[in-house]
Amino acid sequence: MSMPSIYELYAIKYAEHGRSARDNFVFQDIHDGPMPLDYYIWVARSPEKTFVIDIGFDQATGGRRNRHVLRHPAEALGLLGIDAGNVEQVVITHLHYDHAGSLDGFPKATFHLQDREMSYATGRFMRHGRLRMPFDVENVTDMVRHVYQGRVDFHDGDDILDSGLSLHLIGGHSHGLQCVRVYTKRGWVVIASDAAHFYAHIESGNPFPLVLNVGEMLEGHRRCHQLADSPDHIVPGHDPLVMARYPAPTKELQGLVVCLDEPPVHAGR
Repeated sequence: MSMPSIYELYAIKYAEHGRSARDNFVFQDIHDGPMPLDYYIWVARSPEKTFVIDIGFDQATGGRRNRHVLRHPAEALGLLGIDAGNVEQVVITHLHYDHAGSLDGFPKATFHLQDREMSYATGRFMRHGRLRMPFDVENVTDMVRHVYQGRVDFHDGDDILDSGLSLHLIGGHSHGLQCVRVYTKRGWVVIASDAAHFYAHIESGNPFPLVLNVGEMLEGHRRCHQLADSPDHIVPGHDPLVMARYPAPTKELQGLVVCLDEPPVHAGR
């Protein structure tokens, strides 16, 4: 059996938002205090292929939603020498505004999306304000336009995009949320995206409150453990600790980009 393709794997921070711990958990039996969100896009790169995982949101959206944008996600890719205009493969883990908000920055890309997510974002549940709140109708309609242009590859559950990169349907947070499993020099790493916003969600079993199905979200934590080589191979979607635990590619990129294909420098809390 041949070895999977080995990918370099990066997290790029593009925005941040200050909030309290009580805002980050379904069950309120927690010690309150500051618990900010970081916003990331991820890059999986081999000698043959480059996949961008999620594409963030722009300054205008950040202003409307009171998020501090450090750099446009398409521009942030330039920190790794990647021109967003030439990227051909983009995985959209789900269609919430902070993961699918800069589609126009990727004019050559094919977008990989779960069937269930498109159905959810354009179906009956969007009549409810609480459920449609994390979506931006312009992002969703842009994705529909890309469907009509033949630029969306739909996936019905788990799927393999390359020997070293696969998609796994999770649900929970959004109906068609998918995580991404990537083979690196340290083994199989799981980009959980919003299957777990913080390490604390997986560690405590107390999930993030923006959720469609709590049971699916909790089962998603379990699924991430099954897919990853160890707990240290799971990368949550919004935890500032990601930037603290992993090394930067260079000193100049410290605090901006970290290498997820390297072992964590500071494991645990």
